[in-house]
Amino acid sequence: MITTNNIIIDDTTLRDGEQTAGVVFSRREKRAIARLLDLVGVQEIECGIPAMGEDEQNSIRALVEMELSARLITWNRALIPEIQASIDCGIKAVDVSLSVSDQMISRKLKKDRNAVKEQLKVALGFAKQHDLYVSVGGEDASRADLGFLVELLQIIRELGGYRFRFCDTLGIMDPFTMYDKVVWLRAAVPEVEIEVHTHNDLGMATANAIAGIRAGARFVNTTVNGLGERAGNAALEEVVMGLKHACGIETGIDTHRFRELSLMVAKASRRELPSWKAVVGERVFAHESGLHADGVLKDPHNYEGFDPAEVGLVRQIVVGKHSGASGMIERYRSLGIVLSRDDAGLLLPVVRLEALRRKRDLKDRELVNIYLNGAELLKAA
Repeated sequence: MITTNNIIIDDTTLRDGEQTAGVVFSRREKRAIARLLDLVGVQEIECGIPAMGEDEQNSIRALVEMELSARLITWNRALIPEIQASIDCGIKAVDVSLSVSDQMISRKLKKDRNAVKEQLKVALGFAKQHDLYVSVGGEDASRADLGFLVELLQIIRELGGYRFRFCDTLGIMDPFTMYDKVVWLRAAVPEVEIEVHTHNDLGMATANAIAGIRAGARFVNTTVNGLGERAGNAALEEVVMGLKHACGIETGIDTHRFRELSLMVAKASRRELPSWKAVVGERVFAHESGLHADGVLKDPHNYEGFDPAEVGLVRQIVVGKHSGASGMIERYRSLGIVLSRDDAGLLLPVVRLEALRRKRDLKDRELVNIYLNGAELLKAA
């Protein structure tokens, strides 16, 4: 396992996560989420958009007053009044965002590339005059001309910006293209760090985020549970555990409270956490199939890529249509009932039939009733 402090998780649950259609966090919820993000070791929290107005500004000030270990950073368009609003909130780090694809420059901004470069120079110059830590966000960077992005990175380097946020704003990239583009940008202007910001419209946000890191990006945006506009962003829990177990890279994040964090954000966002949600879903360590249950009982590594305790979950042996004798025996043992393998074989057809009838796995009370009702059958055997 490679342990590194070089990768910085910038969690944007309180900004891009709250931009999920219909999601609103109260100030109290924002403070609680920020506190737990800080406790698990997230290094940077994107905490809001001051230009939204007084209520948002007061919420950001409340987070500043918490004096967290994580750096607080706000999102701003590359406009002096918006950057000033961040300064007025007590913020020391800003993301300054511009549209960088020709599609958005011409069809949204109604401008040209030169206008974007001039806007960057003015905004970045103002931010640096006020000693701010600056990340320059490239909206729609995944569709932008790479040569133009290099021009922007050169301006960032010359004016003292620290990093460039490479945004796959529409979530249309694949990991291979992400890797190639980040490698190219890192080689072209190595003095400017790269941050990757990925969306999940094609279901590849986590893969794209990890590909960007493998290509040399040092910063990565995430949201808890993958909240975010449209199909959401790269999920914090997936990126961290993917880096650890797929790439052998330890980020220093305490993963044991991931389930707690996910439930907190699910409740605050009023977005139910699916039981099958990768990494933190209630049933991602549930085993029903006879083959799988038998294998995991012999050695969890047979069918589990990591210990469920790593993310605050527990293993579940589920009894239902696909169960086998080993799973039955273990589940009944957990209920204080000792079954022999022959007993399990006799009860198994009854259990499977009941599961078929109910179209689900069986609950504790139902399993106990099956055992009690089958007592005479077991005695006769």
